[in-house]
Amino acid sequence: MREGVNRFTLLSKDFEPAYVSLLHSGELKRRAEQALAGLESCTFCPRCCGVNRMAGETGVCKTGLLPRVSNHFAHLGEENCLRGRRGSGAIFFAFCNLGCIFCQNYEISHLGEGVEVTPEQLALFMLELQLSGCHNINVVTPSHVVPQIIAAVSIAAENGLHLPIVYNTSAYDSMCSLQLLDGIIDIYMPDFKMWNPDQALRYLTASDYPEVACQAIIEMHRQVGDLKLDEHGLAKRGLLVRHLVMPGGVAGSEAILHFLAEKVSPHTYVNVMFQYHPAGEVSCENFPEINCRPSRAEYLKIVQIACNLGLRLDACR
Repeated sequence: MREGVNRFTLLSKDFEPAYVSLLHSGELKRRAEQALAGLESCTFCPRCCGVNRMAGETGVCKTGLLPRVSNHFAHLGEENCLRGRRGSGAIFFAFCNLGCIFCQNYEISHLGEGVEVTPEQLALFMLELQLSGCHNINVVTPSHVVPQIIAAVSIAAENGLHLPIVYNTSAYDSMCSLQLLDGIIDIYMPDFKMWNPDQALRYLTASDYPEVACQAIIEMHRQVGDLKLDEHGLAKRGLLVRHLVMPGGVAGSEAILHFLAEKVSPHTYVNVMFQYHPAGEVSCENFPEINCRPSRAEYLKIVQIACNLGLRLDACR
C-alpha cells in the first residue's frame, strides 16, 4: 500500500477540485443552465427517452424535474481510499436508469424510496457533509440526475464547497452527460457489471450495457486519468472501477479485466467485490443460476487474473 501511495501521490496542499476553475470562469454556472435546459427533451442517459422532465414527465428512470434522495451521510463502508477516517459524503439518489434484477438497494433504485429535493437543498446536503468532516462528496446512482447534480455543485461551490466529487455510477452513462461533467468530476467510480449483451439484457434490462460501459469508462479515464492519492492514502482524482463477481461467471469478469488493462490503463485501480447475494427479483423460479453466492474459489480466481494483468487492487482492499 505504501509503495502505491508514494508512486501515485497528489499532495493535499496542491489539490483543488476540478470544478473550482470552472466556477471562477463562469463555466460551471453555464453548464448548469445548459444541462437543466436539456431536461425538456431528456437524452441524458443511453435510454434517450426524450420526455419533457421540466414539465414533470418521466421515462425509464421515473424521475421528473426534481431528483429524489433516499439518504445522505458520512459513509464508512466505501473503499479505504474514499472513506478515510471521517467517511465519504454519500448522497443516495432514488430510482435508476438501468434496472438490475439483483439490485441490493432494490427499495431505493426500483421502488424509489426517498424525498424530492431542489438543487438548493442538494447543495445544502453537500455543504453539510463537508462541514461534518467528510473527505469527498459521493453521488450514488447519479446517471439519471446529472443536470440536477451539476446545478447543485454550482450552488455549493459558490458557497464554499471544496471537496472532490465522486461519481459513483453503474457505468450506464451517455457521452452527452459525461461531456457536461468534464472538469466537474474529480473521481469517477463506475461499476463495470457485465460483458455479454445477452446477459446484460437478462440481468440488467439493457443489452447495450457492455458497449455503453466500455465507451463511458474510456471517456472517464480520458478526463481524470489513473487514480491519484494524497500523502494520507485518500483518493483525490482519477478512475476507480468496481466489479462484482457473480456466480457461474455470468458477469464475464475475465473479459472485463482484460478490457480495463488493455484498453483503459494497465494501472487502473479495481475493486473486485465478493458481496453478491440473491436480492431484488432473484429467485429459484426466475433466475436459479444466480440464486446463490459465488464461491470463494470463483472470487479468488478473478482476483488472481487482475493481479496477473497488473491492475492495482491495493488502494481498495
